[in-house]
Amino acid sequence: MTNNQTKFSSKLLQDFARIIANEIGEKNLPVVLEKSRLPSEWANSDNLATLGEQAAAEAYAGLQQAIRAYYGRGARGILQRIGGKFWESLLENAPFKDKAQSKIMRGMPETMRRKAVLDMLVRLLGAKAGEMSVHTLDLNLLLVDNISPTTYNQQDNEPICHLTHGLIRAAIYWATSQDALIEETECQATGATTCEFRIIFGE
Repeated sequence: MTNNQTKFSSKLLQDFARIIANEIGEKNLPVVLEKSRLPSEWANSDNLATLGEQAAAEAYAGLQQAIRAYYGRGARGILQRIGGKFWESLLENAPFKDKAQSKIMRGMPETMRRKAVLDMLVRLLGAKAGEMSVHTLDLNLLLVDNISPTTYNQQDNEPICHLTHGLIRAAIYWATSQDALIEETECQATGATTCEFRIIFGE
């Protein structure tokens, strides 16, 4: 789906590209891109530094598309694992304020930690007000992504935001030391207006 509001940080894109290269191999990444007829320059994170926010979103979506095309059914697990690594990178490079808050968060009751860590994930991804949000559904949570750079120029019959799924799972586990059931119930790639993730605890 093409969303003119979609954007992504070139700095985060560089970090993301480095994680992909580490996960699937620096020599293999150009081959993966070539299969989808995407720019081989995306394989080198240094080439991504000067991209504008919309071009960065295109590359962010394109890199994920290339992995889906190359690895087929195995892409889901690969992208979720990359999402976990991306969360670690976001946390490591977080601003001082968020690092301080992450320490305070560990002392909160578990039910409060769940939403607090997803709110922090939204901030670390650079989302502004109205672009991404986290909502409470009784004991569960709903993350709504209105801009979804993963789906930029993408169309599919099924939800494709496996990377975001991995980010959410890793963030929840970091905060609570527990897994949650995560389901993408709406995806812009399938024609929906938003990407929505239901995060279920203890069912």
